[in-house]
Amino acid sequence: MELFYFMVFGALSAVVAALELSKNSKDRINTSPAFNSFKNNYLVVYSLMMAGDWLQGPYVYYLYSTYGFGKGDIGQLFIAGFGSSMLFGTIVGSLADKQGRKRACITYCITYILSCITKHSPEYRILMIGRVLGGIATSLLFSAFESWLVAEHNKRGFEQQWLSLTFSKAIFLGNGLIAILSGLFGNLLVDSLSLGPVAPFDAAACFLAIGMAIIFSSWTENFGDPSENKDLLTQFRGAAIAIASDEKIALLGAIQSLFEGSMYTFVFLWTPALSPNDEEIPHGFIFATFMLASMLGSSLASRLMARSAPRVESYLQIVFVISSASLLLPIITNFLVAPSKVKGGSISFAGCLQLLGFCTFEACVGIFWPSIMKMRSQYIPEEARSTIMNFFRIPLNIFVCIVLYNVDAFPITIMFGMCSIFLFVASILQRRLMAISDKPSTWKVGQQWTLRLSH
Repeated sequence: MELFYFMVFGALSAVVAALELSKNSKDRINTSPAFNSFKNNYLVVYSLMMAGDWLQGPYVYYLYSTYGFGKGDIGQLFIAGFGSSMLFGTIVGSLADKQGRKRACITYCITYILSCITKHSPEYRILMIGRVLGGIATSLLFSAFESWLVAEHNKRGFEQQWLSLTFSKAIFLGNGLIAILSGLFGNLLVDSLSLGPVAPFDAAACFLAIGMAIIFSSWTENFGDPSENKDLLTQFRGAAIAIASDEKIALLGAIQSLFEGSMYTFVFLWTPALSPNDEEIPHGFIFATFMLASMLGSSLASRLMARSAPRVESYLQIVFVISSASLLLPIITNFLVAPSKVKGGSISFAGCLQLLGFCTFEACVGIFWPSIMKMRSQYIPEEARSTIMNFFRIPLNIFVCIVLYNVDAFPITIMFGMCSIFLFVASILQRRLMAISDKPSTWKVGQQWTLRLSH
């Protein structure tokens, strides 16, 4: 069965290489040297930020367990991270719009570096503080950098279509190649060099510091709405009214929450799904395979977004249906393939089928990220971009906290079925968004009400 892992990895590598090398003029966007310099600067920074994030991921649970904490205590630490992202995310998003996105990106670096430092302590309270800081940093990572990029791109007068090129490259590198390299580098530090489970966190802090230095020296500041007469509460009201008054923004938020909620749930479920009887599976290699599948998806997305047809709103409907079907595989194999009762050993036949389905889902994730970024750049008003993006993450974080708290309460097939239903609902909402996508935005009504509230 070990050969199966290499076959899947090799096949995905060949497809990704073929897609990248076979791009023709229709698949490429002609850009200016000024834009290429701007794009490359952002990609370097974004890759360093994602390296700082990916290096930590595989070792968080392991580090806590080496400190002697049980599953319950570790679960509470994870809930604290998602909970702080939910509670403080909207506040830091509003501050990013108000005080400046460059400052917010620097704050992300400082906050995450402090979170990494706390990992040196075995004290539960210190680790809890680290999780809270990590939750705040995550909110900034997924809002401030994108908000800065969109505003700066528009401020410099670059063509709107070129933005999709930066998005697809950022996902290809940051969520694909960097994730794979980070996993291998972390493995080198912990296993090969025997530096201990804290070593990846120290390395992450170094990458974040380098990225922060580049931001300091080369980025200019931009704001959402710098007007002095808006306090934090008024910004919240304005963002909420914008969501409520524009169906496109509301649909976008619901679609994002449904997909990302399913995606984060999948992160907790794939290991027990592939090894229900404690089969020996190469977690690091499978993770790298998933990231390669995500690279395949982002490569496909770059081709799709380089053309005028099909539109993002159209092809995402198909992506959501495919992702919904791929997460039904654990349920289907549970009924069609007799479960093995032998403990240990290598991955089962049902596990092999599920792995192929999970790679399909990860390819859909790779298409989703740059595509949703493009739609957010089109539909979310600049004045409250970071605030609204973090509003979208509130239902997501609530959902993930509930799943984490009840992860042992439901059979794994029920959890996958729930995710599949959410993704199918996302496809229905995407169809509605497609139908109204050409209608003019009505968020300005909300903006006018915000101005009235601020006086």
